[in-house]
Amino acid sequence: MAFCALAQVSFAQSNSPAVLDANETVFAVVSALNVCGYDADLAISNPVRAQIRGEIAAAVQASEQAQSAQQGMCQFYSDHGEQDPSRTLSKFISLSLFLGAPPTFTPKAKEADVAPDAQPLLPFAPLLQAFYAQAGLHAIWEKHREQYASLVEQYHDPVTKMLFDTGIYLKIPQSGSPGNQFSVYIEPMGAPSQVNARTYGADYYIVISPGVDDGLKMEQIRHAYLHYLLDPFSLRYPAEMQRMGPLLEAVKAAPMDDSYKNDAGLLVVECLIHAVEIRTTGSKKTPEVERDKAIDASTAQGFVLTRYFYDQLVVFEKSPLGFRNAFGKMIEGIEPRKEARELETSHFKFASTAAPDVMTLAQPAQNKLLASAELRLAMGDAEGAHRFAQQALAEKTSDPGRAYFILARAAIMNKDVEGARDYFLHTVAVAHEPKVMAWSHIYLGRIFDLQQDRTSAVEHYKAALSASADLPEAKEAAESGIEKPYAPHHSQ
Repeated sequence: MAFCALAQVSFAQSNSPAVLDANETVFAVVSALNVCGYDADLAISNPVRAQIRGEIAAAVQASEQAQSAQQGMCQFYSDHGEQDPSRTLSKFISLSLFLGAPPTFTPKAKEADVAPDAQPLLPFAPLLQAFYAQAGLHAIWEKHREQYASLVEQYHDPVTKMLFDTGIYLKIPQSGSPGNQFSVYIEPMGAPSQVNARTYGADYYIVISPGVDDGLKMEQIRHAYLHYLLDPFSLRYPAEMQRMGPLLEAVKAAPMDDSYKNDAGLLVVECLIHAVEIRTTGSKKTPEVERDKAIDASTAQGFVLTRYFYDQLVVFEKSPLGFRNAFGKMIEGIEPRKEARELETSHFKFASTAAPDVMTLAQPAQNKLLASAELRLAMGDAEGAHRFAQQALAEKTSDPGRAYFILARAAIMNKDVEGARDYFLHTVAVAHEPKVMAWSHIYLGRIFDLQQDRTSAVEHYKAALSASADLPEAKEAAESGIEKPYAPHHSQ
């Protein structure tokens, strides 16, 4: 990712793995769409959008090479655009999150590992590269970085408060591990009415476009953050998720996305998130009848456990238990056959349409094993992470670099330093993703430091530095390792 060093704001004071930032790659992709006719919500967009559109148009007008680059790029946009502009933006956002930093925009993953909606768009990258260079997009980005930084700073406090309040309500400590992160990107070149959120393994991204009122879609940000916090929990109870089969059959006619009808874990977590949102929206004086209407609306979309979780949350709020301990009891109390039978006997009628999904599970189907492994690791389940990663290697359908990276971190969690070293060495031998390469070299540097092999340690820190140009945290860790040997009691 091309992080804007000027604008980036982390939430260190709440020990949160979240970042609020501006991203030059996302800027370049969405700006290119604007050049090619993407005008959605232009009248209500932040004023910087019109300013940048005007500057790009002037740059193109002044250069025949830029005009030629624009023509090829916009032809591709025309050929791959959707009738609904929101769908067009959505899939190009997916692409932008898979592309590396300007000026090359090299994909950060193999084509087989790119999200399905972004795969057909990969030929856009070289077209964007040419236009970026000929139209001077980097100079325009630099000119407006102060405005982007101002927007990021403006939203820091409300987003921080939302993250903190959400963690407090669920009694979940806010923490993360390197590479597992919740990122909010501010991009005013998009339509203010649209929110795009993605999850890749254990990493969550949400792209928001402020409008003329400079308001953020805080509810959508919180929805994505709830996924970040709660998605891992369903993986702790595979047998219980298997038991939910009758519910999946009962919701086949519901208007919600098909992913919820085919994956019990997704359905359970989405129902829980709806319940949390209904339980925490408004004030303590909000009439219960209003909350009942919201529960009924959620159920009508197919999220048939919303009321169950709502009732469980009422009890949870009065309990000293944190959510990690309370969730197991909640899951055990679900009677899927009974719930399905009640829907059938009551002749329940689902709604004809469902509200748009905020989150998009953007990894390809073949990456599901690695996504499960990453989430297991995030939950502290080293054995489960090891099992899923080994299965991914055995089936040869996923990125081996990521699989070895997961195995190495699971070994560290089990205090198996020698095993971790071997897995990290396997990782750097086969991996292509910059983040995986950078952190593998950092971990290897630390391991060799602990083994008193400073020469090998420095070699790996230097290798990490060359791979971490667009990864501020990894770059800082690599520079620190070069400066002095790693000591476990020091924060890196």
